[in-house]
Amino acid sequence: MNILNHAEETHIKTLDRLIDIGVSLSSEVRIDRLLERILESAIDLANADGGTFYRLTEQQTLEFAIIKNKSLNILMGGSSGNPIMYPAIPLHLGEKDNNASIAAHCALSKSSINIHDAYEADSFDFSDAKAFDAKTGYHTKSVLAIPLINHEGRVLGVLQLINCLNQQQELQIFSDFSQKLTESLASQAAIALSNRVLIDQLYALFEGVANLINTAIDEKSPYTGGHCQRVPKLTLMLAEAAHLENTGPLASFKMDDKDRYELKIAGMLHDCGKITTPVHVVDKATKLETIFDRIQLIEARFELFRKEIKIRYLEACNQHPENQTHLESSYTNSLRQLDDDLSFLKHCNIGGERMRAEDAERVRAIGAQQWDDHLGQKKNLLTDDEIQNLTIIAGTLTQAERGIINHHIAATIMLLGQIPWPDHLKNVTEYAGGHHERMDGKGYPKGLTRDQMSVQARIMGIADIFEALTAADRPYKNGMPLSQSIAIMTRMKTEGHIDPDLFDVFIKHGLHITYAKQYLTQEQLDIN
Repeated sequence: MNILNHAEETHIKTLDRLIDIGVSLSSEVRIDRLLERILESAIDLANADGGTFYRLTEQQTLEFAIIKNKSLNILMGGSSGNPIMYPAIPLHLGEKDNNASIAAHCALSKSSINIHDAYEADSFDFSDAKAFDAKTGYHTKSVLAIPLINHEGRVLGVLQLINCLNQQQELQIFSDFSQKLTESLASQAAIALSNRVLIDQLYALFEGVANLINTAIDEKSPYTGGHCQRVPKLTLMLAEAAHLENTGPLASFKMDDKDRYELKIAGMLHDCGKITTPVHVVDKATKLETIFDRIQLIEARFELFRKEIKIRYLEACNQHPENQTHLESSYTNSLRQLDDDLSFLKHCNIGGERMRAEDAERVRAIGAQQWDDHLGQKKNLLTDDEIQNLTIIAGTLTQAERGIINHHIAATIMLLGQIPWPDHLKNVTEYAGGHHERMDGKGYPKGLTRDQMSVQARIMGIADIFEALTAADRPYKNGMPLSQSIAIMTRMKTEGHIDPDLFDVFIKHGLHITYAKQYLTQEQLDIN
């Protein structure tokens, strides 16, 4: 049986600690906490009294990230909330390398530096350390600087430890073994930090792509761009409120940070399919608008019709001068009626209110009037397509155009379905693709019922509707007052359109008020 001596046991325990530290570093998701762990682990392994973690910036400076000193009870930077006021250390002074700074020289040379006594070291400038000692009564002696170098050979930062202590808490130099341990830790830390930075960059990249899509939609239509920004915020507001419910039907709904991020991404991409929707349909501000508002064509046609009526009047007067008084009265009445009909059609074209059946019938009667075109052929005053558009009962879209608009959600599902989502984002398509479904199964595109939908998709449905009702940047309507919007959604709740439990939470937590104060105009705020 091999019996280990005390030194060997100590080394094995130290190596076990190093392995445990490596595992813990790889599991840390926050950069500030990761940097803290790296420094604290290095201080612990090397039996140091304190140390500093410097991060290398793009400006080629070493920025103070964490400062810790056990005997002075100092902790600054990281997640401590205590700011570091010291200026960053430049790697270069003009055209020369800053080799007077031990940390800068460590980064520039990519090699460790082990100073036995700072007060006897002539190669580096320790004036700041000496000034600190004079002010606090501290004594800086041994210093160990280790560069963090990633797999590409790039320096990420520098670990600088001060004052190695023995078991009696006496100052001593950093041994070769301590230096090798710290270098091993620095190697693991560089991998962990590189991975974390890469992951954060991938997150930022993905969100950048999502924002790029929204920006593209915004460029196509400024009216939907704001919607794509506001719905995710309102979605997360309602999700947080539901998360806080500890009783009732939503008591079991809980989210962690990954769930929140997944819902955020779904909110950002919930209307990405609109990138496929023709802009003249998305932005259709009037009933006759396509690439341009066709009411202008009708105005021109009415003007030609007016001239035709005048020609008929003049010809009749020439042929029957004895009837001029009667003819003039009839001519004046025809022009007055023509002006009234055109004014009526312009009003119908706006689509700001629900069209009555008698108004639709009047449009058809006006359209049935005949005029002679430039070839002398008889034509109806309005085409069938113009009549179809002008008699739209509500809004500005025909049924076919509504189908085009509604297709955006199918396009959203199709586009998002092409992405190989990682596990923590696997529900994005379901959340984003369900915001036009109804609780009673009468929604689209799949006709899902409440039980077939996730809570998150139901949340997004409420957010989407409330934003659309209150939005003041649509070309075809004004933003509704808050009271009217809530009244409509209350009716939707009873009619099986939206989730009743979530809407109750929406009102209970006053989210309509919170959102309104941030995004609605003062005129819309008619509820306190």
